[in-house]
Amino acid sequence: MNRRYETVYIFDSALDEPAITEKLNRFHALLTKDGKGTLTNVAHWGKRTMTYKIKKKDTGYYVVAEFSTAGDLLPEYERAVKLDEGVLRYMCVEAAREQPKPVVPPKLVPCASPARACSTIKMTGR
Repeated sequence: MNRRYETVYIFDSALDEPAITEKLNRFHALLTKDGKGTLTNVAHWGKRTMTYKIKKKDTGYYVVAEFSTAGDLLPEYERAVKLDEGVLRYMCVEAAREQPKPVVPPKLVPCASPARACSTIKMTGR
């Protein structure tokens, strides 16, 4: 059974973009081999300053990948990512099944008499 996952990678900022793309292609080939998975979205966030140093580096190149794959492919994928020296840090999590719906705040209804302030709130739109 395929599940949805998201992975955030932080690559060494010394790597150029073609090298990062080549590494991502290698990692993602492990997730999609034998037709067991699909790559949904890959977003390159670019170079960013990190809050704290990781492996004595102040900046990193961030990439977020969304994919769907079988669980038996994840150990080999995570092993390859861990062993790659260009990856400073990564986190792979199971994506939420459904996006949460936004909460709409209650609307204020004006009072009939403008001379006095109205302190009642009527809930509308539900």
